[in-house]
Order: sequence, then structure tokens, then C-alpha cells
Amino acid sequence: MQLSGFPFATTDWSAIERTEHKGETGTAAWRTRQFGSVRVRMVEYSPGYLADHWCEKGHVLLCLAGELTTELKDGRTFVLRPGMSYQASDGQEPHRSSTRAGATLFIVD
Repeated sequence: MQLSGFPFATTDWSAIERTEHKGETGTAAWRTRQFGSVRVRMVEYSPGYLADHWCEKGHVLLCLAGELTTELKDGRTFVLRPGMSYQASDGQEPHRSSTRAGATLFIVD
């Protein structure tokens, strides 16, 4: 990842417009900033959220609140709690997320 071409700045995530994205069940509310080719998001998953697709996009993800279960297409599952993260490469290990009680994540991709 190359981080270049944008000035230093701070982000007040509460001031960034939310966009709603439906899952197979539940919703994900994204607050998104774009810095060149790098997308940065604060994402709030509703209780009962299940992604509606297998994602092959690379991410670095940090769980801030709640609990997130990430399932890999090969059947492995991982549970993230606050302070835990994962990283996945583009085009590798398709994954999808779910949460029973809701979760808030910080995602860079």
C-alpha cells in the first residue's frame, strides 16, 4: 500500500455521512473517506447482520466494539472482539462477516 498524494488531516467520524448497505440479514452503516486509492471506513453492523456475499477484497480491519465472526469460504471461522484485528489480501481467502449483537469496525482497504 502506498500512502501518498493527500495532506495531513483529521477525521471526525460522527460528521461523515452514513450510507446503509443491506446484508442477507441486517444492515451495515458505513462512514467512508477516500484518500487516493485507499478507502477508510467506520462501519457499524446491526445485530443479526450477515453479509450477502463472499468478499475477495483485501482489508485491514480493527474491531472497536461488539463481536464479529468472520467465516472463510474454506469453513474456518474467527471471532474478533474489541482490540482484535485481521488482515486479508486481495483475491485470497474469500470471507464474509456476521454478528449476533452488533459490532463497530475500522476498516482500511
